[in-house]
Amino acid sequence: MKITCVLGSPRTNGNSATLTRYMLQQFERRGANVQAFEINKLDYRGCQGCMACKTTLEKCALRDDITPILEQVKNSDVLIVASGVYYGNVTSQAKAFLDRIYSFYVPEFYLKDESQRSRLTPGKKLIFVLTQGNSDESLYADIYPSYERLIRIHGFQQNYQLRACGISSPADLQARPELFAQADAIVNDICGAA
Repeated sequence: MKITCVLGSPRTNGNSATLTRYMLQQFERRGANVQAFEINKLDYRGCQGCMACKTTLEKCALRDDITPILEQVKNSDVLIVASGVYYGNVTSQAKAFLDRIYSFYVPEFYLKDESQRSRLTPGKKLIFVLTQGNSDESLYADIYPSYERLIRIHGFQQNYQLRACGISSPADLQARPELFAQADAIVNDICGAA
């Protein structure tokens, strides 16, 4: 099993990264091939709206450090996107990556049946990890559904959210063993119970 992970936090050891790295270790113990990318450490640009991916190319026209990640996603079974909630949404780093997924749509995708809109092979899985300092679960509950709806069109049929609310510090995260148990449950569901 091939897993591509995009760590969208600007903090290398932030809560979303810590929770996600735990999950990656569990996948590796099951024999998965895991590749993780810290977006904040890369040299990249956001989507330029050039539409080359819909006219002259079958991929994103930009050539930067996100380019190989997009190629990796094509060959992966699982995509993990992890982000803290900053200013009511995913981080700008995570958003830049998510915007570049637009290049996976075929030309005039909006005129096609949903099963024919993407260049990706269907059957991939998505795990969306979100952490937020605010403990109110109703706040920012719309983040995952809005991105999951867009990503589902690319053939991601088995999708998961691991959401941690009220996590402001590493100590807050360590005091919540149920979050690590949820991570284990997702890994078990994808890999099969051990």
